[in-house]
Amino acid sequence: MSVIEASTSVDILEQSEQLGHMVVESDIYIEYKEAKKAMKEDPEAQEKINNFLSWKDQYEEVQRFGAYHPDYKTTAKQVRVVKREMDMHETVIRYRQAEKALDNLLTEISTLVAESVSSSIKVPTGNPFYDNQSCGCSTGGSCGCS
Repeated sequence: MSVIEASTSVDILEQSEQLGHMVVESDIYIEYKEAKKAMKEDPEAQEKINNFLSWKDQYEEVQRFGAYHPDYKTTAKQVRVVKREMDMHETVIRYRQAEKALDNLLTEISTLVAESVSSSIKVPTGNPFYDNQSCGCSTGGSCGCS
Protein backbone atom coordinates (compact mmCIF):
# COMPACT_ATOMS: atom_id res chain seq x y z
CA MET A 1 0.00 0.00 0.00
CA SER A 2 1.44 3.33 -1.01
CA VAL A 3 1.58 6.44 1.14
CA ILE A 4 -1.19 8.01 -0.96
CA GLU A 5 -3.44 4.96 -0.58
CA ALA A 6 -2.80 4.84 3.18
CA SER A 7 -3.53 8.56 3.47
CA THR A 8 -6.74 8.13 1.48
CA SER A 9 -7.80 5.19 3.63
CA VAL A 10 -7.21 7.18 6.80
CA ASP A 11 -9.20 10.10 5.37
CA ILE A 12 -12.08 7.79 4.49
CA LEU A 13 -12.07 6.27 7.97
CA GLU A 14 -12.00 9.70 9.59
CA GLN A 15 -14.88 10.91 7.43
CA SER A 16 -16.82 7.73 8.23
CA GLU A 17 -16.29 8.39 11.93
CA GLN A 18 -17.51 11.98 11.46
CA LEU A 19 -20.58 10.68 9.65
CA GLY A 20 -21.25 8.30 12.53
CA HIS A 21 -21.04 11.18 15.01
CA MET A 22 -23.43 13.22 12.84
CA VAL A 23 -25.95 10.36 12.94
CA VAL A 24 -25.63 10.02 16.73
CA GLU A 25 -26.17 13.76 17.12
CA SER A 26 -29.16 13.84 14.73
CA ASP A 27 -32.72 14.52 15.90
CA ILE A 28 -33.75 11.15 14.48
CA TYR A 29 -31.24 9.24 16.60
CA ILE A 30 -32.01 11.29 19.71
CA GLU A 31 -35.75 10.57 19.27
CA TYR A 32 -34.92 6.87 18.84
CA LYS A 33 -32.88 6.78 22.06
CA GLU A 34 -35.60 8.65 23.98
CA ALA A 35 -38.33 6.35 22.65
CA LYS A 36 -36.30 3.25 23.49
CA LYS A 37 -35.63 4.53 27.02
CA ALA A 38 -39.30 5.44 27.51
CA MET A 39 -40.38 1.97 26.38
CA LYS A 40 -37.87 0.24 28.69
CA GLU A 41 -39.00 2.40 31.63
CA ASP A 42 -42.75 1.94 30.98
CA PRO A 43 -43.89 -0.90 33.25
CA GLU A 44 -47.09 -1.45 31.27
CA ALA A 45 -45.19 -1.70 27.98
CA GLN A 46 -42.68 -4.10 29.55
CA GLU A 47 -45.52 -6.22 30.91
CA LYS A 48 -47.08 -6.42 27.43
CA ILE A 49 -43.72 -7.24 25.83
CA ASN A 50 -42.97 -9.96 28.40
CA ASN A 51 -46.48 -11.36 28.04
CA PHE A 52 -46.03 -11.52 24.27
CA LEU A 53 -42.61 -13.19 24.60
CA SER A 54 -44.06 -15.76 26.98
CA TRP A 55 -46.91 -16.59 24.62
CA LYS A 56 -44.51 -16.62 21.69
CA ASP A 57 -42.39 -19.25 23.48
CA GLN A 58 -45.52 -21.32 24.12
CA TYR A 59 -46.50 -20.96 20.48
CA GLU A 60 -43.07 -22.12 19.30
CA GLU A 61 -43.45 -25.15 21.54
CA VAL A 62 -46.85 -26.15 20.13
CA GLN A 63 -45.69 -25.22 16.62
CA ARG A 64 -43.42 -28.27 16.66
CA PHE A 65 -46.55 -30.41 16.39
CA GLY A 66 -48.55 -27.93 14.33
CA ALA A 67 -52.32 -28.31 14.10
CA TYR A 68 -52.04 -31.74 15.75
CA HIS A 69 -51.20 -30.19 19.12
CA PRO A 70 -54.36 -29.90 21.27
CA ASP A 71 -53.59 -26.27 22.22
CA TYR A 72 -52.48 -25.13 18.77
CA LYS A 73 -55.50 -22.99 17.85
CA THR A 74 -55.86 -21.47 21.31
CA THR A 75 -52.19 -20.63 21.56
CA ALA A 76 -51.98 -19.27 18.01
CA LYS A 77 -54.96 -17.02 18.65
CA GLN A 78 -53.63 -15.82 22.01
CA VAL A 79 -50.24 -14.95 20.47
CA ARG A 80 -52.00 -12.73 17.93
CA VAL A 81 -54.10 -11.09 20.64
CA VAL A 82 -51.16 -10.28 22.94
CA LYS A 83 -49.00 -9.17 20.01
CA ARG A 84 -51.67 -6.72 18.96
CA GLU A 85 -51.97 -5.44 22.54
CA MET A 86 -48.20 -4.93 22.62
CA ASP A 87 -48.10 -3.33 19.16
CA MET A 88 -50.90 -0.91 20.03
CA HIS A 89 -49.29 0.35 23.24
CA GLU A 90 -48.35 4.03 22.89
CA THR A 91 -44.69 3.75 23.92
CA VAL A 92 -44.16 0.69 21.72
CA ILE A 93 -45.68 2.55 18.77
CA ARG A 94 -43.45 5.56 19.42
CA TYR A 95 -40.38 3.30 19.66
CA ARG A 96 -41.22 1.45 16.43
CA GLN A 97 -41.78 4.72 14.56
CA ALA A 98 -38.47 6.11 15.81
CA GLU A 99 -36.72 2.85 14.96
CA LYS A 100 -38.16 2.95 11.43
CA ALA A 101 -37.09 6.59 10.97
CA LEU A 102 -33.54 5.73 12.07
CA ASP A 103 -33.51 2.70 9.79
CA ASN A 104 -34.64 4.89 6.89
CA LEU A 105 -31.87 7.40 7.62
CA LEU A 106 -29.21 4.68 7.74
CA THR A 107 -30.53 3.11 4.54
CA GLU A 108 -30.48 6.48 2.80
CA ILE A 109 -26.89 7.11 3.92
CA SER A 110 -25.81 3.62 2.84
CA THR A 111 -27.49 4.08 -0.54
CA LEU A 112 -25.81 7.45 -1.12
CA VAL A 113 -22.40 6.05 -0.21
CA ALA A 114 -22.87 2.96 -2.39
CA GLU A 115 -24.15 4.96 -5.37
CA SER A 116 -21.21 7.36 -5.09
CA VAL A 117 -18.93 4.36 -5.64
CA SER A 118 -20.98 2.54 -8.29
CA SER A 119 -24.61 2.40 -9.38
CA SER A 120 -24.45 -1.40 -9.50
CA ILE A 121 -23.77 -1.80 -5.76
CA LYS A 122 -26.82 -3.17 -3.98
CA VAL A 123 -27.68 -1.91 -0.52
CA PRO A 124 -29.88 -4.04 1.75
CA THR A 125 -32.93 -1.90 2.42
CA GLY A 126 -35.16 -4.33 4.26
CA ASN A 127 -37.46 -4.29 1.23
CA PRO A 128 -37.04 -7.59 -0.65
CA PHE A 129 -38.61 -6.14 -3.81
CA TYR A 130 -36.15 -3.26 -3.95
CA ASP A 131 -33.17 -5.35 -2.85
CA ASN A 132 -33.66 -7.78 -5.73
CA GLN A 133 -34.09 -5.15 -8.40
CA SER A 134 -31.26 -4.32 -10.72
CA CYS A 135 -30.99 -0.96 -12.39
CA GLY A 136 -34.21 -1.66 -14.27
CA CYS A 137 -33.07 -1.44 -17.87
CA SER A 138 -33.38 -5.23 -18.47
CA THR A 139 -30.97 -5.09 -21.39
CA GLY A 140 -28.29 -7.34 -20.00
CA GLY A 141 -25.73 -4.76 -21.04
CA SER A 142 -22.75 -3.37 -19.18
CA CYS A 143 -24.90 -2.27 -16.25
CA GLY A 144 -25.25 -5.90 -15.20
CA CYS A 145 -28.98 -6.34 -15.76
CA SER A 146 -30.17 -9.68 -16.97
